[in-house]
Amino acid sequence: MATQRSELIQRGLRFAVTGLFVTALHALVAVLFINFVSPQPPLANGVAFVVATVVSYVINTTWSFSARLHGRTLLRFLMVSAGGFVLAMFVAWAAQMAGRHYLLGIVAVSLTIPAFTFVLHNFWTYR
Repeated sequence: MATQRSELIQRGLRFAVTGLFVTALHALVAVLFINFVSPQPPLANGVAFVVATVVSYVINTTWSFSARLHGRTLLRFLMVSAGGFVLAMFVAWAAQMAGRHYLLGIVAVSLTIPAFTFVLHNFWTYR
C-alpha cells in the first residue's frame, strides 16, 4: 500500500513537471511562430498545441508513467487531451455565465484540468 502511494505521488510529481515544461514549450513555439512564420495567433497556438501535445505524450509515457510508446496509449492520451480541452472550455464558460472575472475561470481551469487528465491517464490511459 505504501509503495503504491509512493509510486502514485512520484507519477503525479513527474506529470506536474512535464506539464510545466510543455506549457513553456507551447508558449515558446507560439511566440516563435508569430515572430518568424506568420503573425496569426490562432494558427500559432494551434501549431504550438500540436507540438506540446506530442512532446507531452512522449515525456509522460516514457518518464511520468514509465510506459512504452504504443498506438493504444497514444489514442487514449489523445482522447483524454480532447476531453481536457472540452472540460477547459466548459469550466471557463461556466465561470463566465456565473458572472465571475475571467481570471477566476483561468484559475479554475488551471486547477481542474491537470487533476482530471492525471486521474484519467493514471487509471485508464496507462493501464
